[in-house]
Amino acid sequence: MNTTGDERIEVVPLGTTRAQGTVEAIAGGRLLVRTPGLVEVHDREDFLAGKAGGATAALRTQEQERAVPTPDGGFVVAGVASVRALGPAGGPRWELPHAPWHGTARAHSTPAVSPDGRLVSVVVPVLEPDREKAALVYDLEPDRNYTWDDLLLLDAATGEVLGRRQLRSLASAAVQSWHPDGGALMVSCWTAWQSWSTWWAEQHADGMRILGGAWMRALTGFLPGSRVLTQRYAEHVFPDDDRDELAAYDLGSGEQTALLDLAELAVDPENDEFFSAEVLDGHHVLVPGRVYPGGGAPETRHWLLNADTLRPLGRLDYPAPAPPAFSIAAPASRAPWRLLL
Repeated sequence: MNTTGDERIEVVPLGTTRAQGTVEAIAGGRLLVRTPGLVEVHDREDFLAGKAGGATAALRTQEQERAVPTPDGGFVVAGVASVRALGPAGGPRWELPHAPWHGTARAHSTPAVSPDGRLVSVVVPVLEPDREKAALVYDLEPDRNYTWDDLLLLDAATGEVLGRRQLRSLASAAVQSWHPDGGALMVSCWTAWQSWSTWWAEQHADGMRILGGAWMRALTGFLPGSRVLTQRYAEHVFPDDDRDELAAYDLGSGEQTALLDLAELAVDPENDEFFSAEVLDGHHVLVPGRVYPGGGAPETRHWLLNADTLRPLGRLDYPAPAPPAFSIAAPASRAPWRLLL
């Protein structure tokens, strides 16, 4: 097995679909297309075939909102001081108010809907009346003291709070994802001067149970079986915070099962950057990176990893320049690709 990432893996284009915005693959053979002020859901095959006007659901959004679709054609929207749900026709289902987010007038947490559409998870801020007990004193406005955030598990139909767990987070950003079988939830929060913290949880008789977690690692995705993939970034917040890594953990035991220092893929380890990774299937993980060969202009390169061991299988060899980040078509005007393995 190649362990340096130098071996080339041929890629051929399947076609080109021109569109505006960013494109994200979601469950059920659908694509989520985001443009400023608009979120659309498309059938994957219709969209890639270039069929115009094929959105199956659409929602106008405000700049401060974070919206995700539900399986039945509705949406869940996180705002500055509430989370709300809309039905397929756009009518309101419910709204759950919470304390306003600190620091900026926008939602910090993007909700996540379980694969069966029954549950919604979201991170919300919590005000603390007692300044002495507060984890954050928001000095720009009087009496705005915050304690650690809450992770809420909601009934998607009614908005009822089914579970609540405090997280050691004062999130400036929060991302979440459900395991494809709906049995576990993963949430990552970035707190200023404390980096990323990640937890995985499951629905329980009392609403929710935290199964494990990792510090300085952010959500990447779920690997086959009961494993989760995380990424560590060289944020330089702490003295021992100067490397980019991928790590896999067992959801049940919390034990680390695989680790890759992404410097193994770098051309210039001091300057090369690795911002994301994507679980492609049961056997492969894709890692995009921006590298600086020979001190020249930066290049975007993609590497394929073994999903079990996280060892590099090789670098993808595109017939045209690689897109700067991975999605099914990113930017949306570029072609999707097929790997020849």
